Amino acid sequence: MNMEPQLQTTNYKLQTALVGIIMGSDSDLPTMQAAADILKYFEVDFELTVVSAHRTPQRMFDYASSAKQRGLKVIIAGAGGAAHLPGMVASISTLPVIGVPIKSSNSIDGWDSVLSILQMPNGIPVATVALNASKNAGILAASIIGAFDEAVAKKVEDYKKQLNDEVLAKVDKLKDGGWMNRFD
Repeated sequence: MNMEPQLQTTNYKLQTALVGIIMGSDSDLPTMQAAADILKYFEVDFELTVVSAHRTPQRMFDYASSAKQRGLKVIIAGAGGAAHLPGMVASISTLPVIGVPIKSSNSIDGWDSVLSILQMPNGIPVATVALNASKNAGILAASIIGAFDEAVAKKVEDYKKQLNDEVLAKVDKLKDGGWMNRFD
């Protein structure tokens, strides 16, 4: 009997996927959804599936070893607990891997996941974002794609300008409320 979660590979536009989003369990999907959402915002095609380093090691090996030939440019790997998935995928693939530590039901407040992904040995780097910060992983993936795709780079630039404008609007609101500082 197959006990593997039945989350199928889903995608934004599978034929042209540039980013692979993988997670150790379907229970990680609520956290990893933000990476998918921001990649949709930037119009970067992606695929998304479950790949467990511990329960499906051959699937993990096959996924990581075929990623480049399938056209992927970046892999976002989210995992909780021991969080070996990002590092193991990085040890197999030459693509950039962005690790998302996930605070899972069996984690030590998420610190085990953070440290597992962060403390990779020299020679096997994994870019690591904050705990549960898959949105940042998606932004980083889009930035990597944007280094070679001007349309994506422009969308990332516009997004960062929007963030800047939101902060300046808050500064103006404080001023309008009578708050002053010597900087402004």
